[in-house]
Amino acid sequence: MTGRDTAPELESATLDKAASENFPVAPFFLPRDWRDDLMAVYGFARLVDDIGDGDLAPGGADARALGVSATEAEDRLVLLDAFEADLRRVFDPAPAGPRHPLLRRLRPTVRRRSLTPEPFLGLIAANRQDQLVSRYETYDDLLAYCELSANPVGRLVLGVTGTATPERIRLSDAICTALQIVEHLQDVAEDLGRDRIYLPAEDMKRFHVQETDLAAKTAGASVRALVAYEAQRARDLLNEGAPLVGSVHGRLKLLLAGFVAGGRAAIRAIAAAEYDVLPGPPRPGKVQLLREVGVTLRGKG
Repeated sequence: MTGRDTAPELESATLDKAASENFPVAPFFLPRDWRDDLMAVYGFARLVDDIGDGDLAPGGADARALGVSATEAEDRLVLLDAFEADLRRVFDPAPAGPRHPLLRRLRPTVRRRSLTPEPFLGLIAANRQDQLVSRYETYDDLLAYCELSANPVGRLVLGVTGTATPERIRLSDAICTALQIVEHLQDVAEDLGRDRIYLPAEDMKRFHVQETDLAAKTAGASVRALVAYEAQRARDLLNEGAPLVGSVHGRLKLLLAGFVAGGRAAIRAIAAAEYDVLPGPPRPGKVQLLREVGVTLRGKG
């Protein structure tokens, strides 16, 4: 199957991953039009990450949909270039439109919500950077990466819901950066398997952690201390951004509380594992997540 014949399969292969995210993507309590548009944005964000991580569904259907030949389908930079070209078709008024079904799904959302290309281009740039940069020397370097890899997602949520203001964007950026750091902490072992380390080198040096220490089956005291240090940084960022929840009302407030609570619950799960993230990503249970949602809605943490 090629072209539009593969649309349902290509969409479901990506969109079905929403259930496994640390945060709610488009929960049932939101208005239907918000859910549809948030899922369209999620489809873009998940697919570009899958391209960057080499996690596309087998068979090469995504590459074919983007017009990439079988001989180049394993080249992630080529795929990202083709994906960016297709993204630009989303914003092009020409009737032909984008090739990939997930970008065809995104096009009405972009028009309905007057979204701009910049957040989408930022996510593509982050995945290009992942192909070229595998270590980060300083925490500031990591924050600059999160500006591309995470913060655009929150900005898109505010754009879809029509609630973006400069102050809300600032608070959203803090939350999204925190969530990205938490994900990096959960996935230390997985990232190392991809030859990527998102723990700042200056912090590893400070805590006397070598790269070989991250390849162990369980974390030693130095690795645990480093993870605890970075987890506290993420917790502080979540607390900094949490006033975003109180700045909105209704069902959007519950959605944003879910983002913050998801990060807080993940940090608690990491702490409950005594900061040993090497055997696998510590994940919070639903009860812990719901408890954190309640705390966040009350403006505590």
